[in-house]
Amino acid sequence: MVTTNLEQRPGPSPAESQVWGGAYRRLTAGLLLIITGAAYEALAVATIMPATAAELGGLALYGWSFAAFMLANLFGVVVAGWAIDRYGAARPFVAGSGLFVVGLLIAGLAPSMEALIGARAVQGLGAGFISSIAFAVIGRGYPEALRPRMLALSSSAWVIPGLLGPALAGLIGDGLGWRWVFLSVVPLPPIAVLCALPALRALGPTGAPAPAGGRIMAAGLLTLGAGALTAGLGAGTPLVGVPLAAAGAAVALPALRRLMPAGTLRAAPGLPAAVALMGLLNMAFFGVDAFVPLALSAVRGQSAAFTGLALTAGTIAWTAGSWLQAAWVRRVRRELVAGAGMGLLALGSAGIIAVVFPTAPLLLGLAAWAVAGLGIGLAYSTFSLVVLDEAPPGQQGASTAALQLSAMLGTALGTGIGGVIVAAAPAPGPGIQLHTAAMVGVALLGALLAPRLGRGARGDG
Repeated sequence: MVTTNLEQRPGPSPAESQVWGGAYRRLTAGLLLIITGAAYEALAVATIMPATAAELGGLALYGWSFAAFMLANLFGVVVAGWAIDRYGAARPFVAGSGLFVVGLLIAGLAPSMEALIGARAVQGLGAGFISSIAFAVIGRGYPEALRPRMLALSSSAWVIPGLLGPALAGLIGDGLGWRWVFLSVVPLPPIAVLCALPALRALGPTGAPAPAGGRIMAAGLLTLGAGALTAGLGAGTPLVGVPLAAAGAAVALPALRRLMPAGTLRAAPGLPAAVALMGLLNMAFFGVDAFVPLALSAVRGQSAAFTGLALTAGTIAWTAGSWLQAAWVRRVRRELVAGAGMGLLALGSAGIIAVVFPTAPLLLGLAAWAVAGLGIGLAYSTFSLVVLDEAPPGQQGASTAALQLSAMLGTALGTGIGGVIVAAAPAPGPGIQLHTAAMVGVALLGALLAPRLGRGARGDG
C-alpha cells in the first residue's frame, strides 16, 4: 500500500509554497541539520586523524579509518534505498541517525585503532542511510517545483563545514582532544530526527520493492569487491596489487549491474544516463580534487593555507553552481546545463595541469578550481533532478541509492587511479599532469553523453 506524501495534499497554502514555509519547515530544518552534521564530521576527521593515530598507535592502519567508512557507506546506501521503498522514510531515517550516533560515540571513546576503524564503519553505515534517505525525501516530500531549491540548499549545507570544519576541528583537537571532534557531533542527529520525523511519517512505502535478499547480497558483494579493488590499488607491489584489484573488479562489477538501473553501463537515455554520468562527474572532479593540494604544495611549494584557498574556492563555486541550476531549471534544457557543467569541469582541470608548470601564475590554481567547482555544481544538481523526476513508481529509494552508489564509486576510482599514476611517475608534477589529463578526458566524455539525459524536454520535464 502506498501512503500519501506531502505534495499530494490538495491546495497548499501560500506559506507552504516555499521550502521554509508551512508543512516543509521542520522537514527542511531536519534534513539540512543532519547533512551539515555529516558534512562536518566527514571534513573534520581528516584534520584530527594524524593525532588520533599517534595516540592510539595504529599508523599502519591509518588508511583503513577512511576505507572502512567508504565501504560501509556503499552497503548502507543500498540497504537504505530498499528500506525506503519497503517501509517508508521514517524508520530508515531513525535507524541511520542512530547508527551514526553510535559510531560517533564509539569513536570518541575508542581505546585502540581497531576500535576506531570499527566505529568508522558504523558511522559509514549510518551516513549511507542518511545520504540515500535525504535524496529520496527531496524527491517524495517536496513538490517538483521546490526540488531544485532543496538540492541547492543541500549543497549549501556543505559550505560552512567546508569553510570552518577543518579549522574548528583543529581547535577542538588542540584544546579538548581529538575525541571531542567526534563527540561534539552527537547531539545533532537526534535534533534532526525530532524536526523531520512528523513529516517523514507521511512518506510511507512506495510500493513493492525488489526482494531484500538479492539486493543485500549484491550490496555485500559490491562492498567486498570494492574493498579488494581499493586494497589492490593501494598495494605497494604490482605482484600483489594487480591480482587483488582484478579479483575485486570481477566481484564488484556483476553486483553493480544488479544494483543499477538497466542500461546504466551503456548510459541509456534518461534515468540510466543520469546515474552513469554522476559516476563520471565524481570521478573527474574528485580524481583531480585529491591532488590539487599536492600540486600547489609539493610541486609549487605553497603553504597549506594557500592550498586550502583553492579547495575553498571550489566549494563555494560548487554551491553557486547549484543555485544557478535551480534558477535555470525551468528556462534551460537540462542536457545543456549538464553539458556546460561537464565542460567547465574539464576547463578547470586543464588549468590545474597548467599551474603545475613553474612559470604559471599561482592564482591560476585558485581560479581554475573555482571554475571546476562551478561545473560540478551545475551538473551534480542536474543529474540528481533527472533521477528524482524519472524514478519509476515504487522505486524512488532504489533509484536514488543507485545515484549515490555511482557517485561514490566514481570518487573511489578517480582517487585510486590517481594514486597509482602519481606513485608510478618519476616526480609528482608529471604524474599529476598525466592523471589530470585523463580526468579532463572523463569530463569531456560526460559532456558528449549529456544529450542522453532527456527527450529534449526542459529542466522541469
